[in-house]
Amino acid sequence: MSANRRIWFFIRKSLLGGLTILLPISIIVFFFRWIYQTVTEMIAPFTTVFIRAFELPKFVADWLSVLAVLVLCFLVGTLVATRVGSWLWHQWEENVMTRLPGYKTVKEVIGQLMGSNSDSPFSRGEVARVWLYGRDTDVSVTALVTSRHADGHVTLFVPTGPNPTSGFIYHVDQNLVELHPEIGVESMMKTVVSCGAGTAALFKTDKA
Repeated sequence: MSANRRIWFFIRKSLLGGLTILLPISIIVFFFRWIYQTVTEMIAPFTTVFIRAFELPKFVADWLSVLAVLVLCFLVGTLVATRVGSWLWHQWEENVMTRLPGYKTVKEVIGQLMGSNSDSPFSRGEVARVWLYGRDTDVSVTALVTSRHADGHVTLFVPTGPNPTSGFIYHVDQNLVELHPEIGVESMMKTVVSCGAGTAALFKTDKA
């Protein structure tokens, strides 16, 4: 190997090594920065109150607002967990909230995403390997079971990588679905984010 090639190889290796270390850190920083900006926009009314009342810096006011919202959520959750609080909320929801357009839909969607509903796929964690084109075709996808039908069909969500929040919905016969209850949803989503890397270990219980 010539001196020029060795130098070029060293430079390329160093650059790739630096990118391998710094790129994940940059993505994480960008992600948390995006979350911080989104949250601060949502709690802006609370932040304004703290700034005007106590003349605090915006950064400190933002964190106090987040803390105040968390405390409020905790108090409301504690109140609703009591018998009287549960009865009062049920009456309010039945007579007022359910009359608001879209309330039931939004509540059900949030329940599904948060895994608070008993029928939420994120609570059950039904990870599956699915042969979309039939068992005779050696092509399968990683999917999440979201619903079961009385006629034996299964509804699946097949996320796209590296963004697992988008994907495709399929309705297939249950004979094409191979459930993997030993695999958690988080483990499955890691392979989606990494564009399939780690799937061999994910389905290592499969027969050769």
